[in-house]
Amino acid sequence: MSYIHGYDPDTLREITDSRECAERLEEIGSQRSLHALLERVWLLKVLDRFDEALAISDQSVRVARMAGTRRDLLRARILHATILQCRGAYAAAEQELTMCADEAEGQGWAGIAAFALQHRGKVHYDEGDYEAARRDFKQALFLRQNAGATDAQLESTLLAIDAADRRRAREVVAS
Repeated sequence: MSYIHGYDPDTLREITDSRECAERLEEIGSQRSLHALLERVWLLKVLDRFDEALAISDQSVRVARMAGTRRDLLRARILHATILQCRGAYAAAEQELTMCADEAEGQGWAGIAAFALQHRGKVHYDEGDYEAARRDFKQALFLRQNAGATDAQLESTLLAIDAADRRRAREVVAS
């Protein structure tokens, strides 16, 4: 999304301009295309409107299942899992992201697998399991490098690895 202006180095959340996101959400309105639904879910997520995001996310998964491709369905499921994560349902988010990553890797879709692993790493990070987070981020980096990812995608993954390393180091010092 072009509305991302970076990532918070401590929480790993997207840095966005909430006014920009709210304006875009207004522009999209109640469009029903899968692309519009997915964009609405993401915008609602970054605006911290998780209940609305979950309802639209459920709808986007149904639309992708009925009228989209397998790739579309995986993207919708990954986004749905990120909403679960934001709502604190870490186990459900982790399970969904694991299934999505496995399916994407099985199909040879490295970019989608990396996307799912990056988000699964964020679930582990939020749970405080920085070692598992780091493993997922490293695997996502490997897949992204092999898939020819953009510099921005690689940078976000490197930032996540660095954040997990910093958190692990703090735990070692504290214990």
